[in-house]
Amino acid sequence: MKAGSLFTFHGPPEISANNGSKFDHHPPVYRRFGGLSVSLTTKGKRRVIRSYEQRMETEITHPLFGYSVSYRRILEVQARLLSRVINGELKEYPAFIRR
Repeated sequence: MKAGSLFTFHGPPEISANNGSKFDHHPPVYRRFGGLSVSLTTKGKRRVIRSYEQRMETEITHPLFGYSVSYRRILEVQARLLSRVINGELKEYPAFIRR
């Protein structure tokens, strides 16, 4: 997975979640608006949200702390670490990088 990227838009019509699965397009999950402009249909929006929620519940081992944690919890942990850097409690921000 690319750092900071949950969904990849390769231009219409290929839309995929970065968990390796591609959305099937029957019925279509997008609408074209001329040129390269596209918009997700209601069904497409639901699929994106469902994929996002599944990713947020996925548990991985935190590379810095070594314990099992969901992506949702990683967001909270990293926000707390950033707060500690801003408040001067830590000298450097320990960035989360998924290997």
